[in-house]
Amino acid sequence: MRKLINKLKAPSQMAFFLAILISCNPKNTENANGTSENETSDSVTLNESQFTAGQMELGKITLQEFNTIVKANGVFDVPPENKTMVSAYFAGYIKNLTLLVGEAVTKGQVLFTLENPEYVLVQQNYLEARGRLNYLKSDYERQKTLMEADVTSQKNFLKAESDYNVTQAQYQSLKKQLELMNIDPNTLSPENIRATISVRSPLSGFVTAIPVTQGMFLNPSDVAMTITDIADMHLELKIFEKDLPYLKEGQAIKAKLQSDSERIFMAEIHFVNKAINAVDRSVEIHGDLVNPEDVKLLTPGMYIEAEIITNSHIYPALPVEAISNIETDYYVLVKESGQSFKKKLVQVGITKDGYTQILNASDFDSETEFLTKGVFNLITD
Repeated sequence: MRKLINKLKAPSQMAFFLAILISCNPKNTENANGTSENETSDSVTLNESQFTAGQMELGKITLQEFNTIVKANGVFDVPPENKTMVSAYFAGYIKNLTLLVGEAVTKGQVLFTLENPEYVLVQQNYLEARGRLNYLKSDYERQKTLMEADVTSQKNFLKAESDYNVTQAQYQSLKKQLELMNIDPNTLSPENIRATISVRSPLSGFVTAIPVTQGMFLNPSDVAMTITDIADMHLELKIFEKDLPYLKEGQAIKAKLQSDSERIFMAEIHFVNKAINAVDRSVEIHGDLVNPEDVKLLTPGMYIEAEIITNSHIYPALPVEAISNIETDYYVLVKESGQSFKKKLVQVGITKDGYTQILNASDFDSETEFLTKGVFNLITD
């Protein structure tokens, strides 16, 4: 008792618990009629003010879920095909760069434009090749007819065939270059040749990086922008090698952000990597979110802590605060009548998430009420 009193620093707390301890001490007390009542150390009687001041609570034995888990760490990520680094096939000066990091874009949307006089030359060469091709095709077909009629020489036929094939190859090559420039070859004419080309988004998503600025000269190898589609956000987790035998596809995952331990994101194992990292002896786990709407709250790269549920059982339990440990025994306070409580021995099992399994729950009626808060200061040796 001296240890308990030493723990109580505030005068009001000391007075409150001294009153309770005195009421719990086995002795004869007189009631209002002058008769005595005998209280034992197994019984505790509180008045309403003591119950309220101690912020005590009542509760019953309830069924709680107790899980066997494997802990893991990792990040939220997207599949490789959902993240692309945008560059250009042709060098040029960046123009009309108006997007900001975090903005949403759609597939085919113009991200920015490039300007370079060399684009004009490509279009000019294409138009010239297209013009020559019509003439060379007619000459080739004419020489072929004359050759079959043995009217022209084989030399003239071969030259017409060679000129046609070479120009055809140039034409197709230049046509492909225009398509990569996002210039429609079918609508190109001498009147609409231009020195700028548009760079379009290859997928729908969000702009997650812009390492360039307007006016910068962009080489074909330079990355101008990163676009990420978060629609298929998933979990990339790592576990230790020793935990691998307990995992399988379909098991539930409870994940939470390191910065927000209150919000839980539910997922399940999609597959387990068959290779073990030789450096840290870890195994990678891929998990899919159960609720697709959760992706709106997440960003790829967010660090997460996760629990993989390998087994799940339902047991009768009481809150941890309802149980007091004295040496090797565990006790609870059972409500008898009014504000009277009796100390009862219980057998405990596993503890998880603030609840302790009660092995002898069948010894109590389903309607039995227990003091679930404030027990520690009332049960003493």
